[in-house]
Amino acid sequence: MSQSEPSALLDIDGPVATITLNRPEAYNAIGLPEARHLETLLAQIQSAPDVRVVVIRGNGPAFCAGGDIRCFVAHLDDIETMARELLGALNRFLLALRDGPYLLLTSVHGAAAGAGFSLAALGDICIAADNARFTAAYNRLGVTPDGGGSIGVTERVGPRKALELFLAAGSIDAAEALRLGLVNQVAPADQLEAVTFDMAQRLARNASDVILRTKRLVQQAARTPAAEQLEAELEAMVASMKTAAFREAVARFVKK
Repeated sequence: MSQSEPSALLDIDGPVATITLNRPEAYNAIGLPEARHLETLLAQIQSAPDVRVVVIRGNGPAFCAGGDIRCFVAHLDDIETMARELLGALNRFLLALRDGPYLLLTSVHGAAAGAGFSLAALGDICIAADNARFTAAYNRLGVTPDGGGSIGVTERVGPRKALELFLAAGSIDAAEALRLGLVNQVAPADQLEAVTFDMAQRLARNASDVILRTKRLVQQAARTPAAEQLEAELEAMVASMKTAAFREAVARFVKK
C-alpha cells in the first residue's frame, strides 16, 4: 500500500456499503490512525439513505490480524491514553453499525485474530473462506477482549465456550467456526467475493425499518422475559404493518 492510500476503503453501491480494510502489508492490523479513519467513514454511510447492508472485508492475505502491536509499542509510556482513544473510536464505529438500520456482513479470509476475530463475530452475518483461521489471541498478550468480542462471540457460542475461546483455545479453522455458529457459511476462497456479494444483495432486499426492528428483537431476546419479548414482537409487527412497503408487498402477494 502506498503512503497515499487510506487504511480502509469505502465503496457505496446502492443499498450496499463495502468497507475494505486496506493495510495488506500489516495484515490489516488496527492501530490508532486506522481506528480514527474507520470512524470517519460513518458519516458517509449515514448520509447515504439507501444503505441497508455494510460489508467489512480485508485486502491482501488476511481479514484482520487484530491490534497493531507497533502502535502499542510506540505508546508504552502512555498506554492508557492511546488505548482509550483507539478503542473509543473503534467502539463508536462498531456501535453505530450494530445499533443502526444496517445488517453488518463480515467476509473473512486468512487470519482473523484479536480484534479481527471479534469483528468477524460481531457481524450479523459472517461468511468465511475455507482458508480462514480464527484466533482470539488476547490471552497471549495478557489482555482482555475488545472490538465487541465479549458481545459477538458470547452471543454466537454462549458464555462457557466464549471463555474457552478467549482464555484457553488456539486457532480454529473455518469448518470448526461454522460448527460453533461463529460463521453462517463457508465458501471456497476463490468464491468468497461472489458468495459475499450474493448474500449482501439478498439482505439488501429488506427495508431499513424491518432490518432495524428485527435486529433489536433478536439482540434483546436472550435477556428479555418471554412476556416482554412477545409484546415487543407485537409492537414491531404493528409498526411494520403501517408502512407503505407492507401494503405493496400484500398487493403483490394478492396479485399472484
